[in-house]
Amino acid sequence: MAYRRTDSVEARLADNRNRILAAARTLVGEGGWPNAQVSHVAAAAGLATGTVYRYFPSKAHLCVEVLSTVSQREVDVMRAIADGAGRPAQRLHAAVTAFVQRAMRNRRLAYALIAEPCEPEIDQARLTYRHAISEQIVRIVRDGQAAGDFRACVDARIAATVIVGGFMEGLIGPLSPLNADFGAAGGQDSLAVQDLAGEIANLCCAGIGAPRGRVARLPSASSSSSLPSRHATRKAA
Repeated sequence: MAYRRTDSVEARLADNRNRILAAARTLVGEGGWPNAQVSHVAAAAGLATGTVYRYFPSKAHLCVEVLSTVSQREVDVMRAIADGAGRPAQRLHAAVTAFVQRAMRNRRLAYALIAEPCEPEIDQARLTYRHAISEQIVRIVRDGQAAGDFRACVDARIAATVIVGGFMEGLIGPLSPLNADFGAAGGQDSLAVQDLAGEIANLCCAGIGAPRGRVARLPSASSSSSLPSRHATRKAA
């Protein structure tokens, strides 16, 4: 008779796996991929090193799962925006703004997910989820072409590739552990992040905007309160 795991055993196994992933994610968020050594992850999760290997045969497998879990959330956010209300130009602006702002919440983790050198397996997973994000941008671009917000003469997939490449490349400097322009982790200048997100989103929209310039500059959802910009505030001061 085949052995069947009891509900309590299944729950314990699932709990161990979740603890391992949570510990690994925290360690990557503190020091990047090099920080997620299996022995360090095991200690942080309160488990034996051998237990971690029962769930993940190597550090690369564990890190791929961390990247996949976090990246899927970003794909889900992009999908929700693509499915949402509003003109396509507004949705594109909102999608780029959301990605930038969410990345800046945990700069060290986002830097690892987007740009930090890593094992080939991690890099392949990175490309997979970058493509998944691009697919959501393709949907918005095609909607915008049909609505007249975006130029119809460009290939939607090429446009999406350029847009995704643009906002991810634009984040590398701000996300870098060596960059002190946005303050310490957890205490970054919220106005500086808002300005960064808005500028990157405006450039992405302007690059594909219809000739009549509907999307030359669009306000982000968070700017509806008409707050003065960080630069204007400093000048007035």
